[in-house]
Amino acid sequence: MDVHDLVETLRSKGIDFSESFRVFEVCNPQQAAAVLGRDMSLNMALPCRISVCTDSGQTRIGMIRPGEMLHVLSSDPQLLDVAHQVDASTSAMINDAALQTEFASPLASRTVAP
Repeated sequence: MDVHDLVETLRSKGIDFSESFRVFEVCNPQQAAAVLGRDMSLNMALPCRISVCTDSGQTRIGMIRPGEMLHVLSSDPQLLDVAHQVDASTSAMINDAALQTEFASPLASRTVAP
């Protein structure tokens, strides 16, 4: 898993940003291989990204749902099955993180993009 601190990146470029913003890249190697083995052009959709940021004092956790994204990029039913499996596991990670955060209640602290 890679973590990108986008606020630090902005600051290194001379841009002041008041909110906190990190992007976590997560990848299940077996799922990624299944996708790439069927359609190499989908490499742009990998790895999955989970965003954690503050917005006006509230912590937000979200992602672009893999199933929705892949549905736009491919009509291969086997790939859609993989995407829905990844969607379920990453959504579970977000829900677990939201339940464990001390910043806000789970409903207030997470946003998952459709």
